[in-house]
Order: sequence, then C-alpha cells, then structure tokens
Amino acid sequence: MNADPELAALLAAFPVIIDWPVQWGDMDAYQHVNNTVFFRWFESARIAYTSRLGLKQMKDRHQIGPILAAVACDYRRQITYPDTVLIGSRVSKIGRTSFAMEHALVSTSQRVLAAECRSTIVVLNYSTGSPVPVPDEIRLSIAAIEGQSL
Repeated sequence: MNADPELAALLAAFPVIIDWPVQWGDMDAYQHVNNTVFFRWFESARIAYTSRLGLKQMKDRHQIGPILAAVACDYRRQITYPDTVLIGSRVSKIGRTSFAMEHALVSTSQRVLAAECRSTIVVLNYSTGSPVPVPDEIRLSIAAIEGQSL
C-alpha cells in the first residue's frame, strides 16, 4: 500500500488494501472512469480479502464458497486517467449464512475518498446451490483480519 500518511488515514479502518492503476480504457465518452469499472475494482478488493480467508481453498475442498448476493456503490468523486486508486476492504457484520463487506476507494491524485461500496456475500454450497452457515474457521479468520470478533 501507499506509505503516504494522509492516504493511509483515509483507509485506517480497512485491514485489506489493494492499489490499482487507472487505465486509459477505463474512461468513457464523458472523460471519466465509467461507473461499471468501480464494481470491477471493488470485486478485486473482495477477492483479495476472501483469498486471505481461505475461501478459494474451501471451495476447492468442500464445494463451499462465497457468492455475491448484493452490491451498492455511492460515488463521491469522478476519477480520470492518470491516477491510482487504493481500495480498502473490511467485514462489518457476520450473519448466519452471509457477511457484509464495506469498501472505500481513494484517489491518490485527488487525495480524497472517491467512492464507497457495500456488499453482501453468501456462503454457498456450490453442489446444492443452497446457502450454508458461515463456517467457524471463516469466522475466526475474519476476526483475525479485523482484529476483533464480529
């Protein structure tokens, strides 16, 4: 992650942070990054977080893994090329079969919060297509990443 203290402060509440260079092709006819690109960036941040949880390995072993159930974004600022964005991820709540994630997207060139995202991840048995309880090992992994039990 970027070592800039001002940018780090904007993402202090997020234990998993990725940085992503804005590509020229991310922009649309209105000369800013298209809204759909933000969702790809948030997806990359979600994958970085769930990879740390071991959900990919769990899916490979037991056919139990994450599936996105809902996602929403609040856009705060336009992003344009050239820029690099920092995307922070955290789990804010764990339910019986799902967990809620929050993401913050910071523009390094503007030095501001540019977007916020909320998503719901369901733990799914891919063999049956049915939700299953969040496994204890995943709850423990989330607590370790977050530094607290949720």
